[in-house]
Amino acid sequence: MKSLDSDKKASKSSKAVSAEADKPAEKIDFSNVKIEPLFEEEVDFDTFSKSDFRAVKVKECAAVPKSKKLLQFTLDDGTGTDRTILSGIHAYYEPEELVGKTLIAITNLPPRKMMGIDSCGMLLSAVNNLKDSEEEELHLLMVDDHIPAGAKLY
Repeated sequence: MKSLDSDKKASKSSKAVSAEADKPAEKIDFSNVKIEPLFEEEVDFDTFSKSDFRAVKVKECAAVPKSKKLLQFTLDDGTGTDRTILSGIHAYYEPEELVGKTLIAITNLPPRKMMGIDSCGMLLSAVNNLKDSEEEELHLLMVDDHIPAGAKLY
């Protein structure tokens, strides 16, 4: 399947490819990462398929007053109505670095009130610990900015 803007990308990418070819690929050392064991309990397909995973664009992000952990996201989920999701990731990200990013959210969870604000969904992230450490690393799942807000993940 050909993407809608593949012709535009072709001309840009030929220039970018030559510039990127000169840079060595950054190697990431995962040898010091401790991964949690997989769940042994299985979830049937019908249960899993009820989760609505969507690409969302961060329109605004701000620290929640009186909270050390929470960030309040105003998101474009493709419906034309802003969605608010709160996430306890302030220890890992500053709000201004997330504006404009495309993230993945579960959008059909019931609203959950935190610090008096309804959070309507959950942002997905990957979490791990370093070996021999209790320190946790968290990485929001970010996807290509060419994916439109509201795109469904399968």
